[in-house]
Amino acid sequence: MTRCVDDGALSPGSALQERLQKWPGQLGRLRYQLLGALILGVLMPVFFRWGFDLEGWLLPLQVNTILASSVAIVLALLAQRQFTALPGVQEHVFLMPTLLMSFLVIFAMMFFLRIEYNRYLFPSSFAIALAWVLFAQTVARRYRPMRFAVVPGGDVSGLASARGVEWHKLTEPRLPRVSLSGIVVDLREDLAPEWERFIANCALAGTRVFHIKQLQESVAGRVEIEHLSENTLGSINPDAVYLSLKQAGDFLLALLVLIITLPVLVLIGLAIRIESPGPALFVQSRVGFRGQTFSMIKFRTMRVAKVPASDPREAAMTRPDDDRITRLGRFLRRTRLDELPQIFNILRGEMSWIGPRPEAIALSQWYEREIPFYRYRHIVRPGISGWAQVNQGHVTAVDQILEKLHFDFYYIKNFSLWLDLLIVLRTLRIIVTGFGAR
Repeated sequence: MTRCVDDGALSPGSALQERLQKWPGQLGRLRYQLLGALILGVLMPVFFRWGFDLEGWLLPLQVNTILASSVAIVLALLAQRQFTALPGVQEHVFLMPTLLMSFLVIFAMMFFLRIEYNRYLFPSSFAIALAWVLFAQTVARRYRPMRFAVVPGGDVSGLASARGVEWHKLTEPRLPRVSLSGIVVDLREDLAPEWERFIANCALAGTRVFHIKQLQESVAGRVEIEHLSENTLGSINPDAVYLSLKQAGDFLLALLVLIITLPVLVLIGLAIRIESPGPALFVQSRVGFRGQTFSMIKFRTMRVAKVPASDPREAAMTRPDDDRITRLGRFLRRTRLDELPQIFNILRGEMSWIGPRPEAIALSQWYEREIPFYRYRHIVRPGISGWAQVNQGHVTAVDQILEKLHFDFYYIKNFSLWLDLLIVLRTLRIIVTGFGAR
Protein backbone atom coordinates (compact mmCIF):
# COMPACT_ATOMS: atom_id res chain seq x y z
CA MET A 1 0.00 0.00 0.00
CA THR A 2 1.32 3.43 -0.98
CA ARG A 3 1.52 5.72 2.02
CA CYS A 4 1.83 9.48 2.29
CA VAL A 5 4.96 9.44 4.51
CA ASP A 6 7.76 7.06 5.29
CA ASP A 7 6.87 4.68 8.14
CA GLY A 8 10.42 4.48 9.43
CA ALA A 9 10.44 4.87 13.20
CA LEU A 10 12.27 7.71 14.88
CA SER A 11 14.20 7.30 18.09
CA PRO A 12 12.84 9.19 21.14
CA GLY A 13 15.81 11.58 20.95
CA SER A 14 15.26 12.26 17.26
CA ALA A 15 11.53 12.83 17.79
CA LEU A 16 12.23 15.34 20.59
CA GLN A 17 14.87 17.10 18.47
CA GLU A 18 12.44 17.33 15.53
CA ARG A 19 9.74 18.87 17.76
CA LEU A 20 12.21 21.41 19.17
CA GLN A 21 13.30 22.37 15.65
CA LYS A 22 9.71 22.87 14.57
CA TRP A 23 8.69 24.97 17.59
CA PRO A 24 10.08 28.36 16.41
CA GLY A 25 8.11 27.93 13.19
CA GLN A 26 4.91 27.67 15.23
CA LEU A 27 5.25 31.38 16.06
CA GLY A 28 3.90 31.99 12.57
CA ARG A 29 0.48 30.75 13.71
CA LEU A 30 -2.14 33.40 14.38
CA ARG A 31 -3.08 32.00 17.81
CA TYR A 32 0.46 32.40 19.21
CA GLN A 33 0.92 35.87 17.77
CA LEU A 34 -2.46 36.95 19.13
CA LEU A 35 -1.91 35.40 22.56
CA GLY A 36 1.53 36.97 22.93
CA ALA A 37 0.30 40.39 21.79
CA LEU A 38 -2.57 40.36 24.29
CA ILE A 39 -0.41 39.18 27.22
CA LEU A 40 2.66 41.31 26.52
CA GLY A 41 0.98 44.30 24.89
CA VAL A 42 -2.17 44.65 27.01
CA LEU A 43 -1.93 42.82 30.32
CA MET A 44 1.77 43.34 31.07
CA PRO A 45 1.69 47.20 31.03
CA VAL A 46 -1.39 47.15 33.31
CA PHE A 47 0.36 44.77 35.69
CA PHE A 48 3.44 47.02 35.85
CA ARG A 49 1.15 49.95 36.72
CA TRP A 50 -1.23 48.32 39.21
CA GLY A 51 0.33 44.97 40.13
CA PHE A 52 -2.21 42.94 42.15
CA ASP A 53 -4.35 45.99 43.00
CA LEU A 54 -7.77 44.82 41.73
CA GLU A 55 -9.36 48.26 42.17
CA GLY A 56 -6.82 49.78 39.79
CA TRP A 57 -7.52 47.10 37.18
CA LEU A 58 -11.27 47.81 37.40
CA LEU A 59 -11.09 51.58 36.95
CA PRO A 60 -13.38 52.56 34.03
CA LEU A 61 -10.59 54.14 31.97
CA GLN A 62 -8.43 51.06 32.58
CA VAL A 63 -11.15 48.58 31.52
CA ASN A 64 -12.02 50.70 28.46
CA THR A 65 -8.39 50.82 27.35
CA ILE A 66 -7.84 47.09 27.88
CA LEU A 67 -10.89 46.28 25.75
CA ALA A 68 -10.04 48.86 23.09
CA SER A 69 -6.41 47.71 22.77
CA SER A 70 -7.49 44.07 22.60
CA VAL A 71 -10.03 44.78 19.86
CA ALA A 72 -7.46 46.80 17.87
CA ILE A 73 -4.89 43.98 18.07
CA VAL A 74 -7.40 41.28 17.10
CA LEU A 75 -8.71 43.28 14.12
CA ALA A 76 -5.19 44.11 12.93
CA LEU A 77 -3.93 40.52 13.03
CA LEU A 78 -7.07 39.17 11.36
CA ALA A 79 -6.74 41.79 8.62
CA GLN A 80 -3.06 41.03 8.15
CA ARG A 81 -3.83 37.32 7.86
CA GLN A 82 -6.23 38.14 5.02
CA PHE A 83 -3.45 40.10 3.30
CA THR A 84 -0.97 37.25 3.56
CA ALA A 85 -3.34 34.99 1.62
CA LEU A 86 -2.71 37.26 -1.37
CA PRO A 87 0.34 36.84 -3.63
CA GLY A 88 3.59 38.67 -3.07
CA VAL A 89 2.71 39.83 0.44
CA GLN A 90 5.40 39.76 3.10
CA GLU A 91 3.88 39.85 6.58
CA HIS A 92 6.44 42.17 8.17
CA VAL A 93 6.05 44.81 5.42
CA PHE A 94 2.33 45.34 6.08
CA LEU A 95 2.37 44.74 9.83
CA MET A 96 2.97 48.31 11.00
CA PRO A 97 0.47 50.07 8.66
CA THR A 98 -2.21 47.47 9.42
CA LEU A 99 -1.70 47.67 13.21
CA LEU A 100 -1.44 51.46 13.15
CA MET A 101 -4.62 51.80 11.08
CA SER A 102 -6.50 49.51 13.48
CA PHE A 103 -5.38 51.43 16.57
CA LEU A 104 -6.19 54.79 14.94
CA VAL A 105 -9.71 53.65 14.01
CA ILE A 106 -10.39 52.42 17.55
CA PHE A 107 -8.90 55.59 19.02
CA ALA A 108 -11.05 57.78 16.74
CA MET A 109 -14.18 55.91 17.84
CA MET A 110 -13.30 56.39 21.53
CA PHE A 111 -12.50 60.06 20.96
CA PHE A 112 -15.75 60.91 19.16
CA LEU A 113 -17.84 58.82 21.57
CA ARG A 114 -16.10 60.54 24.49
CA ILE A 115 -15.01 57.27 26.08
CA GLU A 116 -12.26 57.81 28.64
CA TYR A 117 -9.02 55.88 28.18
CA ASN A 118 -5.52 55.53 29.65
CA ARG A 119 -3.12 57.69 27.64
CA TYR A 120 -0.17 55.60 28.80
CA LEU A 121 -1.56 52.15 28.09
CA PHE A 122 -2.96 52.72 24.59
CA PRO A 123 0.33 53.70 22.84
CA SER A 124 2.27 51.21 24.99
CA SER A 125 0.01 48.38 23.81
CA PHE A 126 0.58 49.40 20.20
CA ALA A 127 4.38 49.53 20.54
CA ILE A 128 4.73 46.26 22.48
CA ALA A 129 2.26 44.37 20.27
CA LEU A 130 4.10 45.58 17.16
CA ALA A 131 7.47 44.46 18.57
CA TRP A 132 6.16 41.03 19.61
CA VAL A 133 4.37 40.19 16.35
CA LEU A 134 7.32 41.42 14.29
CA PHE A 135 9.65 39.19 16.34
CA ALA A 136 7.33 36.19 16.04
CA GLN A 137 6.93 36.56 12.29
CA THR A 138 10.69 37.03 11.77
CA VAL A 139 11.49 33.87 13.74
CA ALA A 140 8.74 31.90 12.00
CA ARG A 141 9.96 33.02 8.58
CA ARG A 142 13.48 31.90 9.49
CA TYR A 143 12.50 28.45 10.76
CA ARG A 144 9.38 27.77 8.71
CA PRO A 145 9.96 28.69 5.05
CA MET A 146 7.33 27.89 2.42
CA ARG A 147 8.09 24.39 1.12
CA PHE A 148 6.15 22.32 -1.41
CA ALA A 149 6.61 18.76 -2.62
CA VAL A 150 6.18 18.51 -6.41
CA VAL A 151 4.65 15.41 -7.99
CA PRO A 152 6.41 14.68 -11.32
CA GLY A 153 4.46 14.89 -14.56
CA GLY A 154 2.61 17.65 -16.40
CA ASP A 155 3.44 21.34 -16.54
CA VAL A 156 5.47 21.89 -13.34
CA SER A 157 8.55 23.42 -14.93
CA GLY A 158 7.46 27.04 -14.33
CA LEU A 159 7.46 26.68 -10.56
CA ALA A 160 11.22 27.07 -10.21
CA SER A 161 11.00 30.80 -11.03
CA ALA A 162 8.90 31.59 -7.94
CA ARG A 163 10.92 33.44 -5.31
CA GLY A 164 10.91 32.64 -1.60
CA VAL A 165 9.65 29.07 -2.07
CA GLU A 166 11.49 25.75 -1.69
CA TRP A 167 10.48 23.02 -4.15
CA HIS A 168 11.12 19.35 -3.35
CA LYS A 169 10.72 17.27 -6.51
CA LEU A 170 9.54 13.77 -5.66
CA THR A 171 11.02 10.73 -7.38
CA GLU A 172 8.86 8.17 -5.58
CA PRO A 173 5.38 8.34 -3.96
CA ARG A 174 6.66 9.22 -0.49
CA LEU A 175 7.06 12.61 1.20
CA PRO A 176 10.44 13.81 2.54
CA ARG A 177 10.82 14.24 6.30
CA VAL A 178 10.64 18.04 6.26
CA SER A 179 7.87 20.44 7.24
CA LEU A 180 5.81 21.04 4.08
CA SER A 181 3.24 23.68 3.18
CA GLY A 182 1.62 21.24 0.77
CA ILE A 183 1.90 19.11 -2.37
CA VAL A 184 1.78 20.45 -5.92
CA VAL A 185 0.44 18.34 -8.77
CA ASP A 186 -0.79 18.93 -12.32
CA LEU A 187 -4.28 17.43 -11.99
CA ARG A 188 -4.78 17.60 -15.75
CA GLU A 189 -2.07 14.97 -16.21
CA ASP A 190 -2.84 11.25 -16.38
CA LEU A 191 -0.84 10.01 -13.39
CA ALA A 192 0.21 6.44 -12.65
CA PRO A 193 -2.08 4.58 -10.18
CA GLU A 194 0.54 4.59 -7.41
CA TRP A 195 0.83 8.40 -7.63
CA GLU A 196 -2.96 8.80 -7.57
CA ARG A 197 -3.19 6.63 -4.45
CA PHE A 198 -0.35 8.61 -2.89
CA ILE A 199 -2.12 11.94 -3.49
CA ALA A 200 -5.39 10.57 -2.09
CA ASN A 201 -3.65 9.26 1.04
CA CYS A 202 -1.88 12.58 1.61
CA ALA A 203 -5.17 14.46 1.31
CA LEU A 204 -6.80 12.07 3.80
CA ALA A 205 -3.84 12.55 6.16
CA GLY A 206 -4.48 16.31 6.21
CA THR A 207 -1.70 17.40 3.83
CA ARG A 208 -2.88 20.17 1.49
CA VAL A 209 -2.82 19.26 -2.21
CA PHE A 210 -2.67 22.12 -4.75
CA HIS A 211 -3.33 22.05 -8.46
CA ILE A 212 -0.34 23.58 -10.29
CA LYS A 213 -2.50 26.31 -11.86
CA GLN A 214 -3.95 27.30 -8.48
CA LEU A 215 -0.51 27.67 -6.91
CA GLN A 216 0.92 29.58 -9.89
CA GLU A 217 -1.91 32.11 -9.54
CA SER A 218 -1.34 32.43 -5.79
CA VAL A 219 2.43 32.88 -6.06
CA ALA A 220 2.46 35.13 -9.15
CA GLY A 221 -0.78 37.06 -8.59
CA ARG A 222 -2.03 36.55 -12.13
CA VAL A 223 -4.46 34.31 -14.00
CA GLU A 224 -3.00 32.64 -17.09
CA ILE A 225 -5.42 33.13 -19.98
CA GLU A 226 -6.21 29.95 -21.91
CA HIS A 227 -9.95 30.20 -22.60
CA LEU A 228 -12.84 32.05 -21.04
CA SER A 229 -14.38 29.45 -18.76
CA GLU A 230 -15.44 28.97 -15.16
CA ASN A 231 -12.56 26.51 -14.72
CA THR A 232 -10.11 29.33 -15.45
CA LEU A 233 -11.76 32.27 -13.73
CA GLY A 234 -13.74 30.59 -10.98
CA SER A 235 -16.77 32.80 -11.59
CA ILE A 236 -17.74 34.72 -14.70
CA ASN A 237 -19.40 37.48 -12.68
CA PRO A 238 -17.77 39.18 -9.66
CA ASP A 239 -19.61 39.41 -6.34
CA ALA A 240 -22.63 41.63 -7.08
CA VAL A 241 -23.10 42.59 -3.40
CA TYR A 242 -19.53 43.79 -3.01
CA LEU A 243 -19.77 45.54 -6.39
CA SER A 244 -22.69 47.64 -5.08
CA LEU A 245 -21.13 48.27 -1.66
CA LYS A 246 -17.87 49.28 -3.30
CA GLN A 247 -19.61 51.81 -5.54
CA ALA A 248 -21.32 53.40 -2.52
CA GLY A 249 -18.01 53.52 -0.61
CA ASP A 250 -16.25 54.98 -3.66
CA PHE A 251 -18.82 57.79 -3.89
CA LEU A 252 -18.61 58.74 -0.20
CA LEU A 253 -14.80 58.67 -0.17
CA ALA A 254 -14.60 60.68 -3.41
CA LEU A 255 -16.92 63.32 -1.95
CA LEU A 256 -14.77 63.58 1.18
CA VAL A 257 -11.51 63.74 -0.80
CA LEU A 258 -12.95 66.41 -3.11
CA ILE A 259 -13.84 68.64 -0.15
CA ILE A 260 -10.36 68.22 1.36
CA THR A 261 -8.32 68.57 -1.84
CA LEU A 262 -10.32 71.27 -3.66
CA PRO A 263 -7.73 74.01 -2.91
CA VAL A 264 -4.95 71.68 -4.13
CA LEU A 265 -6.86 70.98 -7.35
CA VAL A 266 -7.22 74.71 -8.01
CA LEU A 267 -3.51 75.42 -7.34
CA ILE A 268 -2.36 72.59 -9.62
CA GLY A 269 -4.68 73.82 -12.37
CA LEU A 270 -3.27 77.36 -12.11
CA ALA A 271 0.33 76.04 -12.16
CA ILE A 272 -0.37 74.07 -15.36
CA ARG A 273 -1.85 77.12 -17.10
CA ILE A 274 1.16 79.24 -16.08
CA GLU A 275 3.76 76.70 -17.23
CA SER A 276 2.42 76.08 -20.75
CA PRO A 277 -0.46 77.36 -22.90
CA GLY A 278 -3.59 75.26 -23.06
CA PRO A 279 -6.34 73.97 -20.73
CA ALA A 280 -5.50 72.69 -17.25
CA LEU A 281 -7.53 69.52 -17.75
CA PHE A 282 -7.08 66.75 -20.31
CA VAL A 283 -10.32 64.99 -21.28
CA GLN A 284 -10.18 61.76 -23.29
CA SER A 285 -12.81 59.19 -24.29
CA ARG A 286 -12.08 55.83 -22.70
CA VAL A 287 -13.77 52.43 -22.53
CA GLY A 288 -15.21 51.71 -19.10
CA PHE A 289 -17.75 49.64 -17.17
CA ARG A 290 -19.59 47.10 -19.38
CA GLY A 291 -17.83 48.44 -22.46
CA GLN A 292 -19.46 51.89 -22.30
CA THR A 293 -17.37 54.90 -23.31
CA PHE A 294 -16.95 57.86 -20.97
CA SER A 295 -14.90 61.04 -20.75
CA MET A 296 -12.00 60.52 -18.35
CA ILE A 297 -10.56 63.66 -16.76
CA LYS A 298 -6.91 64.20 -15.86
CA PHE A 299 -4.62 67.14 -15.29
CA ARG A 300 -2.81 67.98 -18.52
CA THR A 301 0.82 66.88 -18.28
CA MET A 302 1.85 67.36 -21.94
CA ARG A 303 2.18 70.32 -24.28
CA VAL A 304 -0.80 70.88 -26.52
CA ALA A 305 -0.05 69.56 -30.01
CA LYS A 306 -2.07 68.70 -33.09
CA VAL A 307 -2.93 65.00 -33.26
CA PRO A 308 -2.35 63.43 -36.69
CA ALA A 309 -5.68 61.96 -37.78
CA SER A 310 -3.87 59.14 -39.61
CA ASP A 311 -2.59 57.47 -36.46
CA PRO A 312 -4.79 58.11 -33.37
CA ARG A 313 -3.44 54.91 -31.79
CA GLU A 314 0.12 56.27 -31.72
CA ALA A 315 -1.09 59.59 -30.31
CA ALA A 316 -2.89 57.76 -27.48
CA MET A 317 0.36 56.15 -26.29
CA THR A 318 2.85 57.70 -23.91
CA ARG A 319 6.36 56.76 -24.95
CA PRO A 320 9.32 56.37 -22.55
CA ASP A 321 10.96 59.79 -21.97
CA ASP A 322 8.22 61.40 -24.07
CA ASP A 323 9.41 64.92 -24.98
CA ARG A 324 5.81 66.18 -24.94
CA ILE A 325 5.68 65.91 -21.13
CA THR A 326 6.23 69.19 -19.29
CA ARG A 327 8.46 69.61 -16.26
CA LEU A 328 5.47 69.99 -13.95
CA GLY A 329 3.81 67.12 -15.81
CA ARG A 330 6.64 64.73 -14.92
CA PHE A 331 6.17 65.52 -11.23
CA LEU A 332 2.41 65.07 -11.47
CA ARG A 333 2.82 61.73 -13.24
CA ARG A 334 5.42 60.43 -10.79
CA THR A 335 3.27 61.30 -7.77
CA ARG A 336 0.00 60.31 -9.57
CA LEU A 337 -1.45 63.75 -8.77
CA ASP A 338 -2.46 64.04 -12.42
CA GLU A 339 -5.17 61.42 -11.69
CA LEU A 340 -6.90 63.51 -8.98
CA PRO A 341 -9.60 65.01 -11.28
CA GLN A 342 -10.91 61.47 -11.80
CA ILE A 343 -12.68 62.05 -8.50
CA PHE A 344 -15.43 63.54 -10.69
CA ASN A 345 -15.55 60.31 -12.75
CA ILE A 346 -16.03 58.37 -9.52
CA LEU A 347 -18.81 60.70 -8.38
CA ARG A 348 -20.56 60.14 -11.74
CA GLY A 349 -20.33 56.35 -11.27
CA GLU A 350 -18.01 55.87 -14.25
CA MET A 351 -14.93 54.82 -12.29
CA SER A 352 -13.79 53.36 -8.98
CA TRP A 353 -10.77 54.06 -6.81
CA ILE A 354 -9.51 50.53 -7.52
CA GLY A 355 -9.97 48.54 -10.75
CA PRO A 356 -8.42 47.85 -14.16
CA ARG A 357 -7.16 51.05 -15.80
CA PRO A 358 -9.43 52.30 -18.62
CA GLU A 359 -7.84 52.43 -22.07
CA ALA A 360 -8.29 55.00 -24.83
CA ILE A 361 -10.82 53.93 -27.47
CA ALA A 362 -8.19 53.57 -30.21
CA LEU A 363 -6.01 51.35 -28.01
CA SER A 364 -8.95 49.34 -26.68
CA GLN A 365 -10.20 48.58 -30.22
CA TRP A 366 -6.69 47.50 -31.22
CA TYR A 367 -6.32 45.19 -28.21
CA GLU A 368 -9.76 43.68 -28.83
CA ARG A 369 -8.69 42.75 -32.37
CA GLU A 370 -5.39 41.26 -31.21
CA ILE A 371 -6.33 39.59 -27.89
CA PRO A 372 -9.26 37.19 -27.38
CA PHE A 373 -11.82 38.07 -24.67
CA TYR A 374 -10.05 41.38 -23.93
CA ARG A 375 -13.47 42.95 -23.32
CA TYR A 376 -14.02 40.75 -20.27
CA ARG A 377 -11.92 43.18 -18.19
CA HIS A 378 -14.81 45.69 -18.47
CA ILE A 379 -17.00 43.54 -16.19
CA VAL A 380 -15.92 45.74 -13.25
CA ARG A 381 -15.56 49.52 -13.10
CA PRO A 382 -12.16 50.86 -14.16
CA GLY A 383 -10.06 52.36 -11.41
CA ILE A 384 -7.56 55.11 -10.70
CA SER A 385 -5.20 52.38 -9.46
CA GLY A 386 -5.31 48.62 -9.95
CA TRP A 387 -3.62 45.26 -9.43
CA ALA A 388 -1.82 45.47 -12.78
CA GLN A 389 -0.55 48.99 -12.04
CA VAL A 390 1.03 48.07 -8.69
CA ASN A 391 2.65 44.96 -10.19
CA GLN A 392 3.56 46.02 -13.72
CA GLY A 393 3.35 49.78 -14.19
CA HIS A 394 2.45 51.57 -17.42
CA VAL A 395 2.50 49.44 -20.61
CA THR A 396 1.11 49.78 -24.15
CA ALA A 397 2.54 47.03 -26.41
CA VAL A 398 0.24 44.08 -27.18
CA ASP A 399 2.49 41.47 -25.55
CA GLN A 400 2.68 43.65 -22.43
CA ILE A 401 -1.09 44.16 -22.45
CA LEU A 402 -1.56 40.39 -22.52
CA GLU A 403 0.61 40.25 -19.40
CA LYS A 404 -1.49 43.06 -17.94
CA LEU A 405 -4.66 41.05 -18.63
CA HIS A 406 -3.28 38.22 -16.51
CA PHE A 407 -3.19 40.62 -13.56
CA ASP A 408 -6.61 42.13 -14.38
CA PHE A 409 -8.20 38.69 -14.51
CA TYR A 410 -6.63 37.79 -11.17
CA TYR A 411 -8.21 40.93 -9.69
CA ILE A 412 -11.64 40.04 -11.11
CA LYS A 413 -11.38 36.44 -9.92
CA ASN A 414 -10.36 37.52 -6.39
CA PHE A 415 -12.57 40.63 -6.29
CA SER A 416 -12.71 41.50 -2.57
CA LEU A 417 -12.19 44.17 0.06
CA TRP A 418 -8.87 42.64 1.13
CA LEU A 419 -7.38 42.79 -2.35
CA ASP A 420 -8.56 46.39 -2.71
CA LEU A 421 -6.93 47.34 0.61
CA LEU A 422 -3.68 45.67 -0.45
CA ILE A 423 -3.72 47.67 -3.71
CA VAL A 424 -4.28 50.87 -1.71
CA LEU A 425 -1.24 50.16 0.49
CA ARG A 426 0.94 49.34 -2.52
CA THR A 427 -0.31 52.44 -4.35
CA LEU A 428 0.81 54.61 -1.44
CA ARG A 429 4.27 53.05 -1.69
CA ILE A 430 4.31 53.65 -5.46
CA ILE A 431 3.40 57.32 -4.99
CA VAL A 432 6.58 57.66 -2.91
CA THR A 433 8.83 55.64 -5.28
CA GLY A 434 7.28 56.70 -8.63
CA PHE A 435 7.24 53.08 -9.90
CA GLY A 436 5.78 52.60 -13.40
CA ALA A 437 5.28 56.29 -14.19
CA ARG A 438 5.80 57.71 -17.68
